[in-house]
Amino acid sequence: MTLISGILEYNKQFVENKEYEKYKTTKFPNKKMVILTCMDTRLVELLPQAMNFKNGDVKLIKNAGAIVSHPFGSVMRSILIALYDLGAKEVAIVGHHGCGMKGLEPNSFLEKCEQDGLDKDIVNTLSNAGIDIKGWLTGFQSVEESIEQSVKMVKNHPMFPKNVSVHGLVIHPETGKLDVVVDGYES
Repeated sequence: MTLISGILEYNKQFVENKEYEKYKTTKFPNKKMVILTCMDTRLVELLPQAMNFKNGDVKLIKNAGAIVSHPFGSVMRSILIALYDLGAKEVAIVGHHGCGMKGLEPNSFLEKCEQDGLDKDIVNTLSNAGIDIKGWLTGFQSVEESIEQSVKMVKNHPMFPKNVSVHGLVIHPETGKLDVVVDGYES
């Protein structure tokens, strides 16, 4: 049985047993917050528990490193939609210690891609087309500095509402302890 076959078989039972009913909510976040966090597997259940939110409470965006890397990318668009269309009133960007983006180095990453079959000419073509592939694949050295930078990018976006607080936090994936990097109420 393939992984997707197992998922679909489970899903069939999930729907037939109406297990979805306990997750019913609206598209509007009850706690009026949008959270950007990392896709790290350790945070899937820990983060909601550590921050006291459940299904329906927040808009949750995940990516590698909880990074807002481009002012007009999909993450920033999602934050703006959560604020203007879906009723969120605050933003929290939550990174974590032990993140895989810390120290991500483009050359070793590209070597792994090539070992997995990526044609080297593709990277050269992208670079020659003006795409900074190595910059795009560079991680960060400090999770706190990365969070500060993402908070700054969100807060300074030309379409971002000036009255919305943007908080920056770091979670410890072993304990769930949250440390404030940027208090959005003070900045």
